[in-house]
Amino acid sequence: MSYFDGYLVPVPDARREEYRKLAEQAAEVFKACGAVRCVEAWGDDVPEGKVTSFPLAVQRKPDESVVFSFVEWPSKETREAGMKQAMADPRMQFDPSKMPFDGMRMMFGGFAPIVDL
Repeated sequence: MSYFDGYLVPVPDARREEYRKLAEQAAEVFKACGAVRCVEAWGDDVPEGKVTSFPLAVQRKPDESVVFSFVEWPSKETREAGMKQAMADPRMQFDPSKMPFDGMRMMFGGFAPIVDL
């Protein structure tokens, strides 16, 4: 059964293209390590909440957008091996000071599907 890594990332609007290129590079690595699909989606209809919301979750600033992304793997076992391989890949060795987003406000986790139609 498929397994998913999901992410929420606050990205400065001025760095959208830089982020897209980084995400494309990471997707190539994930796919080479066994991922089935990689999706990066730039928020364009993400409401502000008073109690909970995507913007609140990542402490979005006025000049930022929320990116919702996921990586689909064929199984959790493939994800475990693939993620280990991907993190060791030289293409994934980024200088944190040059990242086009604040990694301290990124949210991520692994998810097992319960409905897949």
